[in-house]
Amino acid sequence: RTREVVKSLNLVTVCEEALCPNIGECWSHHTATFMIMGDLCTRRCSFCSVRDGSVANLGELDPLEPFRVAQAIQKLALQHVVVTSVNRDDLEDMGADHFNRTARAIRLHNPQTNIEFLIPDMQGKRELLRRILIDVEIAILNHNVETVPRLYREVRPGASFQRSLNILRWAKEFNSRLT
Repeated sequence: RTREVVKSLNLVTVCEEALCPNIGECWSHHTATFMIMGDLCTRRCSFCSVRDGSVANLGELDPLEPFRVAQAIQKLALQHVVVTSVNRDDLEDMGADHFNRTARAIRLHNPQTNIEFLIPDMQGKRELLRRILIDVEIAILNHNVETVPRLYREVRPGASFQRSLNILRWAKEFNSRLT
């Protein structure tokens, strides 16, 4: 059923794109982690199976995607949803407004659903993090650190350990209720 809903609404899940070995377990319990902003990523993290994107093959963001995510949540009767994304360093706002619109659509159509965001580092731009969180109610904000600082250049090119810590600190400053 989960696969049917995801495919019928033309959505992407990290479950599929990252080749998660637990997909059968999660999907059998109507659980999925939606991945917004497409299936191509502008970073080239060595641990990740998501396909690499470049200016040549990245498309525009789909303005209806936030609504379709909300529809999927409603169809699957999810009480808790996780939304993550690819990195879109090619976009001026790196997708911050798209995250915000997704939260608004989910809240409008699924007011009782707990929203958890797993966000990229927005290249350490505090204002973009604020744009994700402004005037929306999410329960949990996550940002993966992935590894120790000395391995960042090899494992997470384009990222930095300190930048990731800043994202987590700033999120708490913007909304002290976030977990």
